Amino acid sequence: MSLWSTIAKKRLEKSIRKGRLEVVFPNGKTAVFGPPCDHPVRIAVKSEAWLRRIVLDPELQLGEAYMEEGLVLETGDLYELLDLLWTNILSKGSAHAALPSFLRKTFRAVAQFNPQARSARNVAHHYDIGNDLYRLFLDDDMQYSCAYFPKPQTSLDDAQRFKKDHIARKLCLKPGDHVLDIGCGWGGLAMHLAEREDVRVHGVTLSCEQHCLAQERAETAGLSDRVDFEIQDYRNLTGEYDKIVSVGMFEHVGVPHYREYFDQIAARLGENGTALIHTIGRSPGPGATNPWIARHIFPGGYIPALSEIVPVIEKAGLVVLDIEILRLHYAETLKAWRERFLNRADDAETLYDARFVRMWDFYLVSSELSFRHGFHNVFQLQLGKRQDAAPLTRDYLYPSEPTRPAIRQVSPASDERVRANAKR
Repeated sequence: MSLWSTIAKKRLEKSIRKGRLEVVFPNGKTAVFGPPCDHPVRIAVKSEAWLRRIVLDPELQLGEAYMEEGLVLETGDLYELLDLLWTNILSKGSAHAALPSFLRKTFRAVAQFNPQARSARNVAHHYDIGNDLYRLFLDDDMQYSCAYFPKPQTSLDDAQRFKKDHIARKLCLKPGDHVLDIGCGWGGLAMHLAEREDVRVHGVTLSCEQHCLAQERAETAGLSDRVDFEIQDYRNLTGEYDKIVSVGMFEHVGVPHYREYFDQIAARLGENGTALIHTIGRSPGPGATNPWIARHIFPGGYIPALSEIVPVIEKAGLVVLDIEILRLHYAETLKAWRERFLNRADDAETLYDARFVRMWDFYLVSSELSFRHGFHNVFQLQLGKRQDAAPLTRDYLYPSEPTRPAIRQVSPASDERVRANAKR
C-alpha cells in the first residue's frame, strides 16, 4: 500500500470500535475496520491525491471529497457514514489535523472579522442563492431556524409554529409594542407576532432575496401597516424599541463584533423592554468554525460558546433574565429538512447540479449529527435592563392550552410535506 493508504489504515484501525467501515483504497484493495455487523458502510477513495488530502486535513477534505466524488459511498447512507465517523473519531476530538486546526484557532478572529461590506457578501453567499431552494425543504412559513418539538411526532409546520409562540411569550409582548426583528429572514416571525400579538414589527435583513419576498408576503397578508422590512445592517439602526428579537442571526456576527452587537441591543432596547436572542451554541467551549462549513455554507460564521456570550452581555449593561438550552430540537429540525430535501433532490439538481445536491446533503447531515452528539445546541437568551422585565417564574411559557388555532399565513411554499425517508 502507498504511504497515505498505510497512514489512513493505521488511524482507522486504532479508531473504529463501533460499527463497521469498509474502505476501497485507490489501488483497488479493500480494508475492513470495526466489528462485524449486518449493514457495514462501504466507501471508495478514488485517487491517491484525494486520500492524501483527507489524511492531512480531514475536517475540510472529507466534505470536499464527497462533493467532488473523490470519495464515493458504495453501500450505506451518508448519515450512516458520518455517524460512524463521529461516534468513533470526532467525539474523541481526534479528527483534527494538528497544524490546520492550530492555525484555524489562532487566526479565527481574522476569519470572523465582519465589517458591513463583508457581512453583506457573506449573507448573499448563503441566502441569496434563490428562494426556490429553501421552498424545497423548509416548512410552509419558511422558518430557517430550530423548531420546537413538544412531542416527538410533532410535524415540522407545527413545531415551527410552536417555536414562534414560545418566542412570543418570552418577549412579554403587549398590544401596540414596537418590535425590532434583527435578521428577519422571509418575514414569517414578524408577521406571526404582528397578527397574533397585535404589535408593530420592524424587520431588518442583509439578504435581497429575503427582503423582496418578506415585503410581498406582508402586502398580500394586509399587514403592511404593522410590519415593515428593510435591507439594513443592525449596526446602523437608531431609535428605541419596546422589544427586540433575533433568531438565527447571531451566528453571523463573529466574536470580534460581540460587544458591538450587544451594545446596540442595549442602545435600542427601551428601559422596560425584553430582548430574546436565539442562537446555535457550542457546548465544549470556544473553538473555530469547521473549515468546510466556512468555505461552502456560512463564510464568516461562528457558533459561540456560552462563555463567550455572557461576559459581553454584562459589559453592555444588560441583565440576563433567563437562558434556556434547546438540545435535540435542532437535530429533529434538521432531520425533517433533510427528508424533505432528499425527496426533492431532483428538483434541487435541476436548479443547480448534482454537486450542489451532494454539498447540501453533507451540510444537513453533518449539522444534524453535531446536535445528536452534543457538540451543538441552541441558546435562547432572554435579556433586559431591569430585573422585573419578565415574570419571576417560567409558568407563563407553558399555558394550560398547548395549542391555539393556526393564524392565517401567506405561504411562499406550496410543497406537500413528504414523510418518507428517501435516500439518494
